[in-house]
Amino acid sequence: MIDELDLALVDAVRVAPRAPWSKLAGPLGVDAATLSRRWARLTSSGDAWVTCYLSVDRLGHGLTALVEVDCLAGQVMDVASRLAAQPWVASVEVVSGGTDLVLTVAALGPTELARCVLRHIATVPGVRSTRTSLVERTLREGSRWRDGALDPQQRRALAATVGDRKGADPSAVPPADWDTDLAIAQVLGADGRMPLAELADRTGLPATSLRRRLSRLCADGRLVLRCDVSPQLNGHALGTMLWLDVPAAELPKVVPTLAELSQIRMCAVTLGNANLVAYVVTHHPSEQRRFEQELAAHFPGIRLLSRQLVFGPVKLVGHLLDEDGRSVGYVPIALADQPTRNPAR
Repeated sequence: MIDELDLALVDAVRVAPRAPWSKLAGPLGVDAATLSRRWARLTSSGDAWVTCYLSVDRLGHGLTALVEVDCLAGQVMDVASRLAAQPWVASVEVVSGGTDLVLTVAALGPTELARCVLRHIATVPGVRSTRTSLVERTLREGSRWRDGALDPQQRRALAATVGDRKGADPSAVPPADWDTDLAIAQVLGADGRMPLAELADRTGLPATSLRRRLSRLCADGRLVLRCDVSPQLNGHALGTMLWLDVPAAELPKVVPTLAELSQIRMCAVTLGNANLVAYVVTHHPSEQRRFEQELAAHFPGIRLLSRQLVFGPVKLVGHLLDEDGRSVGYVPIALADQPTRNPAR
């Protein structure tokens, strides 16, 4: 049975994904052994997991695109399964509203993205058409999403416990190395809380230098750790993709406001038919309607181009999900047309 402690535990892990249980025990008011047992239960059932990926925005290497895919009747799930098996497709979501699937695709550059869409997505049996929007910059991503399960006192205690951690001394960390950083991200993608010794063994990197590199990558945002959960924990929240057209002059005003709204799980500036896309999470259709009404009242110049109800992800940031939204596998994320290193040694 899911209870309030499970929800608080998940939100605490969202704040500090690799913090030892001893650090989270105090703010949550329970002992470390209890947290460890509960997390083991949640992960073994696939109801919660921590994944990892490299931030294209911070690295300045590669790009991200959102690809809408229209499918032939009756072939949506077959197409979704085929595409979910690809390492360069980070996420696959089944949606309504004029298209069938929305893919998050990672590629080395525009040429590789075009080749990927034309040769590897559009040619999949059952695909009827595609539309691609390039992500110019991500304003808010899922790693910042919180369910609000922590009370104010717990948030303050957690901030006091883990908020004073400092990144590694830059001079003590080897310079950025794409292959090395990618190998770390691919291994941690399967289990973001993997012990350092196991991570060192699987990447072949010395534990001491790995600790410094990992600390620095997380501190400067190049490496993102993210905790996700199944609908069993989030109460079957309603996800909606909003594709918006914002007048260029208003974009600087809209961006900071929209990115900080609690209902926003993801928000990005895009190059495509829409110039802003937002993933909104609510718990009832009426809440979604109120959100759109308030947005229109606050920014009357915004036009809603498309609204897509998210029926459910088939793949979420590398993790394959079953029909109940539980994690049942992991495909290491790589850039399209770039060889994938096997993270397991």
